[in-house]
Amino acid sequence: MKLQDMFKLNGKTALVTGGGRGIGRFIATGLAEAGADVIVTSRKMKNLEATAQELAASYGVRAYALPCDLGKEEDIERLVGEALDKCGRIDILVNNAGATWGAPTLDFPLERWDQLFNINIRGVWILTQKVARIMKEQGGGNIINISSVMGFRGSEEEVHPAVPYNSTKAAINVLTMNLAVKLAPYNIRVNAIAPGFFRTDMMAYIEKPEFKAAHDAIVNSIPLRRVGDQDDMKAVAVFLASDASAYMTGHVLINDGGLLAK
Repeated sequence: MKLQDMFKLNGKTALVTGGGRGIGRFIATGLAEAGADVIVTSRKMKNLEATAQELAASYGVRAYALPCDLGKEEDIERLVGEALDKCGRIDILVNNAGATWGAPTLDFPLERWDQLFNINIRGVWILTQKVARIMKEQGGGNIINISSVMGFRGSEEEVHPAVPYNSTKAAINVLTMNLAVKLAPYNIRVNAIAPGFFRTDMMAYIEKPEFKAAHDAIVNSIPLRRVGDQDDMKAVAVFLASDASAYMTGHVLINDGGLLAK
């Protein structure tokens, strides 16, 4: 196979959770640019519809916006059914949707802890299991989980006061490796991307003047001295989704400008 052909995704269908904005939108854009039809989903339709329309117009692929609350199993079941109705198959699943919520560690409420684990882990598992069953029947597939560098480390209270978030992402890392082993007999690859700091809506607060000290601390902690942007994410996602990484499974690819290397 020619090198350039290894990165092509023509004829594939990708389902991207949290695909209406931020890292999910970056990834959906990359997959569409590589030729895949894309289904983007999240709780709110506003950003989803704009993203789907832009992908279809820009890259000539089929793109659909489907709402789903990953905290509700019945919503996940409906999403999978509608995705199959629209496209007939799911070749690539990107588990990007996630939540965070900040509060002082010693005052962090248990209900918020449970909420983050429900969305970031339980929802990912339920969707992955349902889609993996479909991929098994299709003869294979590709699952990409979005983790975080915070799944490998602690974080300072003033920069990231969301104590359960790190633990949910550490769980994603181990789930990725475990499923890679268990699903390999069905020709299903499972990898993850662990982003560092990216310019997204979730991180928008750090650009506010009152958080300048935290912003400067973040940038200075990154060896490349900048936060990530769309191009830094979409190429990595296409690599993992395509035949370019056909011999890779169970890997957590760190994409952080060198942050964890320090």
